[in-house]
Amino acid sequence: MKSEKIREKFRNYFGKKLKHKWFESSSLVPSNDPTVLLTIAGMQQFRPYFLGEKNVEKTFKTKNLASIQKCFRTTDIELVGDESHLTFFEMLGNFSIGGYFKEETIKYAFDFLIKVLKINKKRIWATVFKGDKNIIKDHESYKIWQKYLSADKIKDFGKEYNWWGPPGSTGPCGPCSEIHYDLTQKPCSRGEKCQPNCPCGRFVEIWNLVFMQYYSDQKKKLNELPQKNIDTGLGFERIAMILQKKKSIFETDLFSPIIETILNDKYLDGFENIVEKERRLRIISDHLRGAVFLISDGVNFGNKEQGYILRRIYRRAIDQFKYPYFFLEPVVRKIIEIYTPFYPFLASRETEIIRLFDEERERYDKILKLEVKELYEKIPKEIKKDSEVEERSSSLRRITAEEAFHLYSTHGLTQEKMREEGFDFNEEEFKKEVEKHKKISRAGLGKKFGGHGIKENMTQDGKDKITKLHTATHLLQQALRDELGSEIRQVGSDINTERLRFDFSYHKKLTDEQKKKIEEIVNQKISENLEVKLTEMNYQKAISSGALAFFREKYPEIVNVYKIGDFSNEICAGPHVQNTGVLGHFKIISEKSSSQGVRRIKAVLE
Repeated sequence: MKSEKIREKFRNYFGKKLKHKWFESSSLVPSNDPTVLLTIAGMQQFRPYFLGEKNVEKTFKTKNLASIQKCFRTTDIELVGDESHLTFFEMLGNFSIGGYFKEETIKYAFDFLIKVLKINKKRIWATVFKGDKNIIKDHESYKIWQKYLSADKIKDFGKEYNWWGPPGSTGPCGPCSEIHYDLTQKPCSRGEKCQPNCPCGRFVEIWNLVFMQYYSDQKKKLNELPQKNIDTGLGFERIAMILQKKKSIFETDLFSPIIETILNDKYLDGFENIVEKERRLRIISDHLRGAVFLISDGVNFGNKEQGYILRRIYRRAIDQFKYPYFFLEPVVRKIIEIYTPFYPFLASRETEIIRLFDEERERYDKILKLEVKELYEKIPKEIKKDSEVEERSSSLRRITAEEAFHLYSTHGLTQEKMREEGFDFNEEEFKKEVEKHKKISRAGLGKKFGGHGIKENMTQDGKDKITKLHTATHLLQQALRDELGSEIRQVGSDINTERLRFDFSYHKKLTDEQKKKIEEIVNQKISENLEVKLTEMNYQKAISSGALAFFREKYPEIVNVYKIGDFSNEICAGPHVQNTGVLGHFKIISEKSSSQGVRRIKAVLE
C-alpha cells in the first residue's frame, strides 16, 4: 500500500467515519509550549485543551480530534541507521479530550489496523503499564485487550516503556498501551522472553495509546487532570514499512527515491563495507529530510535552540560522505518532490533551502580545514583556564567535556568528527554538558518572541504608540519583500513605546541604498493614508487569499486577517490603527546581524 493511500485511509476512518475534527500538522517549532524546542508529539498543538485552559467542545463543537503531525526528536539520534529509528517523522494521531477513553481507543486502533489496513492479526501484540509503587497496574486496559488478543500476546512493562510524557519538563502524562508488530514471528535465543521490547529486533512498536490522566509539575508530582484524555500516535514510516512488506523504513516509498538519488550521484562510492554504507545512507536521508522540514518551518542554522539542532543533524549528515565535495541540490529537490503534495509550502522554500544548505556547507568546510592546534586555539580562554590539557601524541589532544561542548555547539563539530579531527574527551561528561545547555535553551525559549508589548497597566499614550509601531511592522515586512524578494520571512519581533524591532531571514547586510528604498516604500504607504481592514476568516481561506502566515506560529481555525490597502495582507492578532496616515515618519535606526542568516532592523516613527 502506497504511503499516500495510508494517509487517505487514516483521514477517512477518523475524520469521516468516526467524525473526528481534522487538523493539518502544526509547525515543528511549537508556539504554545515553552518546555520543548521542537514538536515531538501530535498532542502538542492541542496542549491548552488537554490542560483544560481552553474548552475543546466550545471551540470545535466536538471533543474528538485527529491529525497527521510532523515531529522531530533527537533522543534516538545515535540509533538512526538501524531499521526503524528517525529524527524527523510523521505521527498519525487521534485524540479525545474529556470524551471517549480506554475502551473506544483500543477498539478504534485495533479495527483500523485489522479491518481497514488488513494487517495480519496474528502479528499484533499489545503491552500495558504494570504499575509501580505510586500507581497501580492498568488492569482495565489488560481486560479490554483480551477481547481482541489472546492473553499470551498481552504483556506488561514499567514506566520505561508504558508511560508517556510529559513532552517537556512539565505537562500532561499518563500510562499507555503500545501496539507492536511481530516482524519475523520467530523467537530469538531468549525463547519465551522474546516479546515486545526485546532487543533482538523481532518486534517494532507501531502505535502508542496514551491514557492521559495526570499533570506532572516541576517537582514531578502527579496531579489528576480536569478530565480524562486520549492521545495516540501511529508511526507513519513504520506502518508504511509493514504494509509495503519492507525490511526497514528506508526501503519504503518515503525514502527509497531519496536514497536512489544519493546513490546515483555516487556520494558514497568508495565504501566497500555494505553494512556501513547502508548505515550511512540511512543517516544522510533521515537527517537531510529533517533539515529540509526544519528550514521550511522557519529554522535557520545557528548555535542556539532549534538552529543548533538543525546545524547538528546537517553536519552529521555531511560527516557520512566519503568525499569532501558533493552537490546536495538533487537530494533536496527529491525530498521536496515527495512531500509537496502533502506540504505545499515546501515548493516555495526550495531555493532558500538549497542556498542555506550551500552556505552552511561552506562554513563547515572552513572549520574542517583547520588543524587540531588551530581548532583548540578557537576555544575561549575562560573555558580553557582551569583545564589540564595534555598532548597524548602529535595528533591526539585530550580536552575537557566543556571544551568539547564548545567545539560542538559553536563550531558544529559532531562527536564523531571531533574524534576524527584528533580530540579525545569523556563521553559521559560531554552528555551532561549537552543536557545542561538544553535546559538553558528551554528556559529562554518562552522569552524569544516579545510580541506587541502592550501591558495591562500601560497608559493609553503608551498603548497608542505600540499600536502604531505594530502596524508599521506590517508595512516594513512587505517593503522588505518588495525590495529583497518574496523569500523574506519574519523570524521574530519586539515592540516597546520607543521603537520596533523586526528580525527577518536574509543572508547578507543591507546596503544603504536598500535601506533608503525600504524607508521610502513604507513612508509612501503611510502618506497614502491606506485603510487597515480587519476580516475574520477560516485559516485555509486566509492562506488561499494570499495572507502571509509564518510556520513558526500555530494559528486557530478562525483567524484575524489585517489588510492594509492593497499593499499588505497578513494573519495577525493585532492591535492596529485604522489608517496609515496617523503613523508619522518611518525611519530605520539600525540594521545588523541577529544570528546566522537572520538580520535585525530597529526603526522608529517620528
